[in-house]
Amino acid sequence: MSKLFGTDGVRGTANISPMTAEMALRIGAAVGRYFRRDGDSVHRVVIGKDTRLSGYMFENALTAGLTSMGMNVLLLGPVPTPAVGLLTRSMRADLGVMISASHNHAHDNGIKFFGPDGFKLSDAVEAEIEALVVDGVDAVPAGEIGRAKRIDDGRFRYVERVKSSFPRQLRLDGLKVVVDCANGAAHRVAPEALWELGATVIPVGTNPNGHNINDGCGSTAPQTAAEAVVAHGADVGICLDGDADRVILLDEQGVIGNGDQFMGLMAGRWAAEGRLKGNALVATVMSNLGLERFLQGHGVGLERTAVGDRYVVERMRSGGFNLGGEQSGHIVMTDYATTGDGLMAGLQFLSELIETGKKASEVLHVFDPVPQLLKNVRFAAGQTPLEAGSVKAAIADAEAQLQGNGRLLIRKSGTEPLIRVMAESEDEGVLNASVDQIVAAVEEAVAT
Repeated sequence: MSKLFGTDGVRGTANISPMTAEMALRIGAAVGRYFRRDGDSVHRVVIGKDTRLSGYMFENALTAGLTSMGMNVLLLGPVPTPAVGLLTRSMRADLGVMISASHNHAHDNGIKFFGPDGFKLSDAVEAEIEALVVDGVDAVPAGEIGRAKRIDDGRFRYVERVKSSFPRQLRLDGLKVVVDCANGAAHRVAPEALWELGATVIPVGTNPNGHNINDGCGSTAPQTAAEAVVAHGADVGICLDGDADRVILLDEQGVIGNGDQFMGLMAGRWAAEGRLKGNALVATVMSNLGLERFLQGHGVGLERTAVGDRYVVERMRSGGFNLGGEQSGHIVMTDYATTGDGLMAGLQFLSELIETGKKASEVLHVFDPVPQLLKNVRFAAGQTPLEAGSVKAAIADAEAQLQGNGRLLIRKSGTEPLIRVMAESEDEGVLNASVDQIVAAVEEAVAT
């Protein structure tokens, strides 16, 4: 069996290995065996999901595997990924499970895991669980089989937690907010939280049907929300992805501000207020060079990690930092949550608008990004295009061209069968040529 876990749990096309009901049952049994404590204490796991049709199948399969190991399962239904992290900890569970493929389309799905502390599992723990999946585990005796129970108030608990992250002295009265929920897990909680705080809410992507998650809406397709912002004369747009752990913000003109701009804004604000622990921001290797220069100008450090909000959180925890995230919109504020939370990040931005009295366009753009180009090349199972000599030569040549005038990043996606080719340079001619020559080499290696 090929490696099961990627950068964010297990992910793939539903009903195609590894995302089959049979595999989900095996994973449930393995993770249940790993987290079941010795002794007579209650063994408890919470399971949340987004709105994909296949979520029903995986929810049932995981429940079967977990209960076969003596775990009591608490089913939250559709809730954002950060809600699972929160409720795992607050409900004193041994384990949290989120069934979601995040920003991917509906035919994909995934399984993410949280430990009892509400944080995602480490690579080492995932490797041990993967070994149990391969080797198989013995089910508990019949009298020790676990139970399953629906929890009806999970989303309400989450809404209250989200609202508590917003300054108590502030309200959103007078603000008109477009919120695009990607027809996903936040389709109820995000409009509810914003409305309860006083905003006039214009909802987009709030009618899931099992097939339309992330389909022409959400953080990966913010054009629909941008049009709604302009059409309704809204002050701001908040675009979430399918499981609401990332956010893309829109100003009053519908112009996009990505995660780098938001992290720059928050890092500068928190540093000035003495709230930025370690006086540094944690971001991935994908974050723009312009962000790094902006932070340096404000005396703030930048800690870079591998791609994946899990690695951002691990570095934040090991270094004692409280702000981090990804250019794609994962924003992690460990003072409030254990993982990226798009809605909480959106509220922090709204509080900045209220406190400064400025328009979103004045607040959202904090630095000029260095020109960046990212292209993807799809490859088939079993192919290793980055090991081809021609690809290595193209990469070496591009690195030489960019030397002292930018940077290059080539990596395999942890969630899809893609080679991602990214470069940054002030010289856009060199930028385009560098990326194109590597993409051409990778495409040739894939085709042979």
